[in-house]
Amino acid sequence: MSRPRRRDRVLVVRQDAAGDVLLAGPCVRAVAAGAGSVTLLAGPRGRRTAALLPGVDTLLVRPAPWIEPDPAPVHRADLDAAVDELAAGEFDAALVLTSFHQSPLPAALLLRAAGVPWVGAACEDYPGSLLDLRHPPEHHLPEPERMLSLARAAGFPPAPGDDGRLAVNRPLPEVGPLTGPPGYVVVHPGASVPARRPSAGRSAAHVRALAGAGYRVVVTGGPDEAELTARVAGRAATDLGGRTGTAELAAVLDGARVVVAPNTGPAHLAAAVGTPVVSLFAPVVPAHRWGPYGVPSVLLGDPDAPCRDTRARTCPVPGHPCLDGIGDDAVVDAVAELAGDRAPYPVPAGAAPSVPGPHPPATGRGARGRPTQGGTR
Repeated sequence: MSRPRRRDRVLVVRQDAAGDVLLAGPCVRAVAAGAGSVTLLAGPRGRRTAALLPGVDTLLVRPAPWIEPDPAPVHRADLDAAVDELAAGEFDAALVLTSFHQSPLPAALLLRAAGVPWVGAACEDYPGSLLDLRHPPEHHLPEPERMLSLARAAGFPPAPGDDGRLAVNRPLPEVGPLTGPPGYVVVHPGASVPARRPSAGRSAAHVRALAGAGYRVVVTGGPDEAELTARVAGRAATDLGGRTGTAELAAVLDGARVVVAPNTGPAHLAAAVGTPVVSLFAPVVPAHRWGPYGVPSVLLGDPDAPCRDTRARTCPVPGHPCLDGIGDDAVVDAVAELAGDRAPYPVPAGAAPSVPGPHPPATGRGARGRPTQGGTR
């Protein structure tokens, strides 16, 4: 098995969205435990969460036109600038991290052109001379474990005592003036991919139900989601839409008893600060890969919806039933379960409770009564 001879300066590449970068955290920490220094190459959508990852010494930011959802045209000058920047880093080795449906080979080609002597990645395609380590993609694993397995194969095991969970640098900012005292429930209604988020009306109904059940609710969202969060919060919740940066959002999530969110970056950020998650999960991507990792969680939604595994960005089914079919009682009950409160109703069919982590939890009852078991779900 090929491993880098020198590891004074190691580059880790993860150029997609914020949640993807957070899921790469255990791999980054493992590399940091065995390298002199770690540089993380992130894309513009992941730069802010990349700055929160433990183990990162230097951050580079550059978009990858083979990854960005709305890529700019490719120009030779941009490729030349990327190669020059990578060459200036004088890296001894590089690990290219990708999602299961992405190829590492475009990044590997730039790294070779920059003179990086050792490159490793998980790859199904024939890599020619681009990779020194062609690691199996291991699609059966959750994304954090899949990336960590690449680090191990490259000779970077986790440091002793590292539990393999998601994490962020601390201390986090003080957000008490925004949220009030800890102990609230966060509802994060947005997601960058429309197919992965409930409608505003459905999220607003969830907020009213939680408030009616006695929970103090805080609604979060980015600057471009202020109209959405205002509608969802209404008069029942505190609206923080557009009022937090990434570090402040992490602090808000850290103070919550439970976070309710679709499959989006803040769900992974909640996991990174150790807060339980009620995941409103559209099955356009597999839950065993992308569900909340390393924290207690309940997945709500229809895992067998027609959009299953399509990676659709816009819901192909009228009415978006996999998410908009989630009832208010189901959300209240899931929050009560994770908060340790007495739920007024049993956890409904379609919910998959678990205590996730790097090791398999006890078997729980999944959608439609089927048992569910896995490394993190």
